[in-house]
Amino acid sequence: MTSRPAKGGGRWVSVGPERLGRWVDGFVERHGPPSVTAGDEVVRLLGADGAVAECQVPFPPLTPSGGGPLARLITHARRERRVGVLLVRLGGHAAGIFQGDILVSSKVGSRPVHGRSAAGGWSQQRFARRRENQAGRAHDAAAEVALRVLGPHLAELEAVVLGGDRRAVDALRPDRRLAPIFELETGPFLTVPDPRLAVLRETPGQFRAVRIKVTDPG
Repeated sequence: MTSRPAKGGGRWVSVGPERLGRWVDGFVERHGPPSVTAGDEVVRLLGADGAVAECQVPFPPLTPSGGGPLARLITHARRERRVGVLLVRLGGHAAGIFQGDILVSSKVGSRPVHGRSAAGGWSQQRFARRRENQAGRAHDAAAEVALRVLGPHLAELEAVVLGGDRRAVDALRPDRRLAPIFELETGPFLTVPDPRLAVLRETPGQFRAVRIKVTDPG
């Protein structure tokens, strides 16, 4: 479980699906029996003392049947899904398919892209053109890996989770070949370091977690 401050007050807590039931029990113990309201994307707990927990439904919408809102949220979060992941940073990329927590198919690659030059004049312009060409080749390589790994299996995927660097990912969006992949895009966007295989393997800990905004009473 991880926690960080939330903009505007409160804090964000990320809870793994296998721990969600225990987390809810802890909320009830600390704040009293809550009133619960549920929508397609958020399940909201209002504790007896005024504390609020807004649970973001992973892979919305929330499962429409199977008991009360909290039971449905727990069941929904724990369900094993087939999910595609595409991570892109400038010069590095990784694509994989997960069944639950298990990585069943993947490819990782990199292309060198030089950093910015502090030089001026003609040298700087030449360096900038070379860097632009390198970035273009890196984007092309990332697109090819996405098509090779995710493309043939889109009909099997419930969603595609993106991550890495937003600008690098956005650079791929104009590629029409990738449109069916981006149509399956769901949050959260994964902020990760250079997309190595070890980094890719750890992503279910982020995209399967339930993000909860907790606001304490008063």
